[in-house]
Amino acid sequence: MATLDFKGKALVQNYHLSVKYHELVPKRDRSLTDKVRLDDNLIIHGDNLKALKALLPTYAGRVKCIYIDPPYNTGNEGWALQRQRQLADDAGMARQSRGS
Repeated sequence: MATLDFKGKALVQNYHLSVKYHELVPKRDRSLTDKVRLDDNLIIHGDNLKALKALLPTYAGRVKCIYIDPPYNTGNEGWALQRQRQLADDAGMARQSRGS
């Protein structure tokens, strides 16, 4: 079986062990309902690993789905677009060098 080896792999694989558990603290002003509860559907804003560590003590083995929103919804959408432009420019230059 093929393996992927890279410098720092052990650190990355064990990083989650160094992140402490965090308590989920509901914010009434951000709730969509009058009842603020931690036993219903949740939207958690913050670091993904910290959020997962906060869910683990209460919800281990009970969660059906966790959706982690990709980091490109951070308010700085320009980075993805810039990369796409670079890829398009590179593809155009490659076509020009082949004479297509």
